[in-house]
Amino acid sequence: MTADDPATTPTATIRSSNPAEALMERLHAWGPTIDAPLFVGLDGRGGSGKSTLAAAISNAACSTAGNSDALTVIKGDQFYAGGSNETWDGRTVAEWANSVIDWRRQRLVLEQLREEGTATWHPFDWDSNDWDSDIVPFTSEPVAARLAPIVVLEGAYSCRPELHDLLDVRVLLDVPQEIRRRQLIEREGDGYRINWEARWDAAEDHYFVTVMRPDRFDFVIGPA
Repeated sequence: MTADDPATTPTATIRSSNPAEALMERLHAWGPTIDAPLFVGLDGRGGSGKSTLAAAISNAACSTAGNSDALTVIKGDQFYAGGSNETWDGRTVAEWANSVIDWRRQRLVLEQLREEGTATWHPFDWDSNDWDSDIVPFTSEPVAARLAPIVVLEGAYSCRPELHDLLDVRVLLDVPQEIRRRQLIEREGDGYRINWEARWDAAEDHYFVTVMRPDRFDFVIGPA
């Protein structure tokens, strides 16, 4: 697959009461090994449950393999690009979708894992008092990851075209809007709505309708 073309094989839809197990069966069919690891992008709109699914996939993989090194998860929100409300308000919707996650730093991490077997980075510091300023805060302690038979980059925008050459499998978690909103409120509180629906929902609309349509993914996980 290339960064500019749709998937060369038809997109497969997964509908299961246990999506983690169903996806793992599909991934294992690709035959990942530590010598030929499988790099997976797990994408989806905010509140769809990507982190929960990634954790379930990790637990399933490690349980099956009998060790904790069977799967590595990289959290996409650690690469938030930062910025003040004023800065974001001066950008177009397409610029929001292109700039919200620092995909260049994600590329470096994926390249380091592929080439060197390890990678380190400083995540965005969501606990910083200045997290919404134009000076991007990073944690003082770096995060390290090791190459595993399966490496999952999870988070919104994780399957963007600029990463396609580094991803073997692209997965979309497609969840109805009412469920996503309920899960966002449970996670963030009701105060998320003003900023989210005014800015990030529009950015995701652009990304998932114009940049990464469902037919550009290898698998789409839908409601059971």
